[in-house]
Amino acid sequence: MATTVKGSCDPNFAELKEAFERNFAERGEVGASVCLSVNGETKVDLWGGKANPDTGEDWQEDTISIVFSCSKAATALCAHILIDRGELNPSALVADYWPEFARNGKEKTTVQMMLNHESALPTLRDPVKPGGYLDWDYMIKRLEDEEAFWEPGTRNGYHMINFGWTVGELVRRVSGKSLGTFFREEVADKTGARFWLGLPEDADVHIAPIRTYEPQPGDVPTEFTVKLMTEPDSIQHKSFMNSGGWDFNDRKSQAAEIGGGGGLSNARGQVAMYTPLAMNDGTLVSKERLANMTMVSTATQRDATLLIPTRFASGYMKSMDNRALNLGPGTSAIMGDKAFGHVGAGGSIGFADPECGMAFSYTMNQMGGGLLLNDRGQPLIDAAYRAMGYRTNAPGAWVQ
Repeated sequence: MATTVKGSCDPNFAELKEAFERNFAERGEVGASVCLSVNGETKVDLWGGKANPDTGEDWQEDTISIVFSCSKAATALCAHILIDRGELNPSALVADYWPEFARNGKEKTTVQMMLNHESALPTLRDPVKPGGYLDWDYMIKRLEDEEAFWEPGTRNGYHMINFGWTVGELVRRVSGKSLGTFFREEVADKTGARFWLGLPEDADVHIAPIRTYEPQPGDVPTEFTVKLMTEPDSIQHKSFMNSGGWDFNDRKSQAAEIGGGGGLSNARGQVAMYTPLAMNDGTLVSKERLANMTMVSTATQRDATLLIPTRFASGYMKSMDNRALNLGPGTSAIMGDKAFGHVGAGGSIGFADPECGMAFSYTMNQMGGGLLLNDRGQPLIDAAYRAMGYRTNAPGAWVQ
């Protein structure tokens, strides 16, 4: 039985809708949403499939799900708002705002290093206590006490979940508000984005449980996956497995402010957050600050955590084209050259592209394989750029 896709789609984006429908028919999609705006006007707002196949619940117009590391973009935005106001200096030492952090090799860590995944805390060595991710103060103390994995600033390694506490604690120290509260007041309320870093207990929402990826015959594991599975002392294993038993589908977990991977939203919610940034309209940050947010601030041929080439702006992913390197599937995420945003585990994504005024997001409940995008998300982005008149992504990013 074919999945019925609901919502609206501008005829100029018909190819994107067709790709979204093919995800259900051919690529194992279960429940998902995709949304796109151009210069503030919604052009695509589609959803379909099952929010919960076990109960038969459909994915509804307002269904949300955990968006994993797409949450980092929301956390980074909070920091940029404070930078824009002159309250947080990216060149300053973290110790200027958070003195307890400055020990065990982390004394010279700067704010920019934290945004760049260079602050040398990609994970924690010793086991996280059961439920530790739900205890903000506990995680902050663990980060304060942890010894740097390398000299901060000398390399970058993706801070998988810790980014939410390293950058999030700066937001809390400077603003005097919790990360989730600051995001709600300064971003969600101003843009109307249904996006939470810590879901209130009384929130009236329809949540689609996340379904984890089941390895398929013929899968080619990435080097990250091999180390995760075979080297218990590796950064890869600890960054993924040392979570204190974090159950992202548990309601208590969803109430915690886990800014590195616990945010809840859908494609429409992310597009609402990104639209003012795509338009460069000054609603959230100044034009000067937004220009900085589009620029690559760190890049490497071998990320210390993901073990692939990566490119980041300050807290955001940039277009990453690893197609020619034979690193395994799901190791690229190709956007426009000026675009900035973030992928989430399993293949979700949200981003803004100020070059063409486009905000885009895709979210789903069935995780796919790979580290970045898979064959469900990338075709949607490709169709969006073609509809916008872009010619090719052969240079490593979509160009006009």
